[in-house]
Amino acid sequence: MAISSEQAPSVETEVKGKETDAPSVNLDPKRWAALLVLLVSAFMDLLDGTVANVAAPSMQRELGAGYSAIQWVLVGYQLAFALMLILGGRLGDIYGRKKMFMIGVAGFTAMSLTAGLSQEPWQLVASRVLQGAFSGVMIPQVLSIIHVTFSNKERGTAFALHGLVGGLAATLGLALGGLMVQWDLFGLDWRLIFLVNVPVGIVGLVYGSKVISESKAPNALRLDTVGVVLATVGMVMLVYPLLQGRELGWPTWGFVSMIASIGVLFGFVRWQKHKAAKDGSPLVELGLFRTRSFSSGLAVNLIFYTGMGMFTIGWTLYMQIGQGWSPMRAGLTSLPFCVGAFLTATSSVMILVPKFGRKAMQAGALVLVVGLLAYFWVAGDKGSEVTSWNIAIPLFLVGLGFGTVATPLPLIVTSEVGHKDAGSASGLVNTNTQLGFAIGGALVSVVFFGGLVGNTGTAVDDRLPELRSELVATAGVTPGEAESVATAFRTCATDRAREKDAAIVPDSCTAAPLTNPEVAAVLDGYQEDATGTSFAASFQTLLLVFVGITALVFLLLFAVPRRLREDGGEEAGAEPAQAAS
Repeated sequence: MAISSEQAPSVETEVKGKETDAPSVNLDPKRWAALLVLLVSAFMDLLDGTVANVAAPSMQRELGAGYSAIQWVLVGYQLAFALMLILGGRLGDIYGRKKMFMIGVAGFTAMSLTAGLSQEPWQLVASRVLQGAFSGVMIPQVLSIIHVTFSNKERGTAFALHGLVGGLAATLGLALGGLMVQWDLFGLDWRLIFLVNVPVGIVGLVYGSKVISESKAPNALRLDTVGVVLATVGMVMLVYPLLQGRELGWPTWGFVSMIASIGVLFGFVRWQKHKAAKDGSPLVELGLFRTRSFSSGLAVNLIFYTGMGMFTIGWTLYMQIGQGWSPMRAGLTSLPFCVGAFLTATSSVMILVPKFGRKAMQAGALVLVVGLLAYFWVAGDKGSEVTSWNIAIPLFLVGLGFGTVATPLPLIVTSEVGHKDAGSASGLVNTNTQLGFAIGGALVSVVFFGGLVGNTGTAVDDRLPELRSELVATAGVTPGEAESVATAFRTCATDRAREKDAAIVPDSCTAAPLTNPEVAAVLDGYQEDATGTSFAASFQTLLLVFVGITALVFLLLFAVPRRLREDGGEEAGAEPAQAAS
């Protein structure tokens, strides 16, 4: 937040050397009930993205789907969601934020039903893509309705609760998804993760229609169709190669597409300037970027969520594939993170940032670094023998730092946005976050998987003398045969590490020296140890990169205003003001 430590929190703020009272507004008496609907809807969306990852193997097995189809179940949702955020936010400004929110909830609920009833892979893929698109219409309205409904004094609390819900959904999704799939309630297996959205969505539609007040830009705006096309094409060219790069083997056309997207997005910016001068109805109000809190806040948000996206995916791989933990155990292991985020999600916005300004967020970044370094030490020290208790304290510290940095960011970015552009700004914030996650996911391929084969070879080599001795002693093979088995085992282990799909068994793993039942019984333990140790080493590399990213966030926070102006954007239709330092 941009509130300095030298000045006590007050509805009075210093603007150009004069004391001015914050403008009074007529507050909606149902605003807190409306917030409940908004937060439940946001939780439903965020949870759905997480639990789908957990349930993917079960979907693939029951539907007889190929690996690529299941990837599209996950990636199709993310891509459609990212593409619709900016447009969805602007549609709220033009046609009404409540109206677009209700349309988004209705569509999301309907597509959850069709996803849960899918009988063929293509039906599930289509449902997930449309579900992501409707989510892209729904989610931008959450931040924009909060922005225009609450006073500045209350907005911090509302954003704190929003951040808390995001943290809870991201972490509890693993545990809840694992529970629903593992318990197979009502014989629905993976289908329950989608069908549970239906009653929640219906309640949200009924209750939301009664408690959410309509709002839109005070001046009539027109939909920028050309801007929509340019933004969509540019985002597809940038985001799709990032999301699918590893699965496709990082083809040349992907890099060409990402480079070419810069030209398309530059054309989008030029068109937005033309559109603003022509009729004042651009898809994105570029004047927002002249506001220090908006531009610096977006930069911090992008870098931070790039690190979080990388950490989240790498963390899941480390626990579920590397350590072989069940989705439920992995989810329950994440609870210390959830507790840490819970403690700081509210206190950072309501207490710490108002009192200490951006210094509180920088302190949170330092706590995050301490947690990451502690995790780095535990992963290296314990290797394949790590337990949930070993990483509880590091995860708790990471959660504390995450909540302190992440929760105030949406409030900082939108603090001086006029009500006219609340939806557009909200769409940009959410798109920025999704882009950060996409970049972070792409970095996993380089940072985590880039060294996995080498780490696997090293882990196997370290125990080869022990393996040869045990093979001779317990499997009844000669020293010469033990050498052949050890060589074949190393080849098998490194080939496994190269596979994109963990379920695929390389041909080298079915070689003759490895098929002897007594030999296989010995190798099982060594394979488990090699996988756990190599994934731990790769995760250590990822943690160090995240430490570097967090250090960059710490430095970028100096660009954020020291104090949050409490008068910016309060009046309906107010234009973005220049931020005070």
